[in-house]
Amino acid sequence: MGRMIVAVIPARFGSTRFPGKPLVSICGLPMIQHVYERVAQAPGVDRVVVATDDDRILEVVRGFGGDVLLTSPCCPSGTDRVAEVAKVLDARAFINVQGDEPLIHPQAVSLVAQALKEGEEMVTLKTPIESQEELKSPHVVKVVTDGEGYALYFSRAPIPYPRGGWGNVDLKGYFKHVGVYGYTRETLLNLASWPPSFLETLEGLEQLRALERGIKIRVLETGYRAIGVDVPQDVARVEAILKGEER
Repeated sequence: MGRMIVAVIPARFGSTRFPGKPLVSICGLPMIQHVYERVAQAPGVDRVVVATDDDRILEVVRGFGGDVLLTSPCCPSGTDRVAEVAKVLDARAFINVQGDEPLIHPQAVSLVAQALKEGEEMVTLKTPIESQEELKSPHVVKVVTDGEGYALYFSRAPIPYPRGGWGNVDLKGYFKHVGVYGYTRETLLNLASWPPSFLETLEGLEQLRALERGIKIRVLETGYRAIGVDVPQDVARVEAILKGEER
């Protein structure tokens, strides 16, 4: 088995809310190129691969000199797309980086790579919650960990629940999940082969499949606050940040 750690960027053309999203121009470059070049700067990552289901994305990635593999259009999730890559690449571990986060910090990816090198079987990230609005939003996934930094649970609900009510709750100790994942090759292939679990289906959170199967997920803290491109209106905000107009 190879010793490489490979970062894989799943990139699907047919997004419901934003078709062709990976190819949208941001400051003159396709979004997938921004993601690729940032991930390639992460220490500890030996190779970066875009995993796509579309020839248009394939050609664009090849055009800027990137590494790309064509995967099945039938993959139900990004994890399944990364697992397809794992079946054909000889590497010890893989990092799943969202293809719609053109502001991804190389250091955040590097944190995951380092933990994988130290022997963790699955790794992800968290960052402090900064407002009660974030805490209570079902669109923000919360995570709680044990004393050694392993995930106890992920939820769309505000956890942990303050017994005294929300009136003057201290946000210190509340964290939201940042969706960068690292896994050993064996763990990734197992996850992709198992059927969706009860909690995963209920919350709509894929990582709960791993917890329900007894996989220990190491959760590392990062200053990176994921800013994704979900709809066309998000492009202007990301461009402003890249140009230094928004802090």
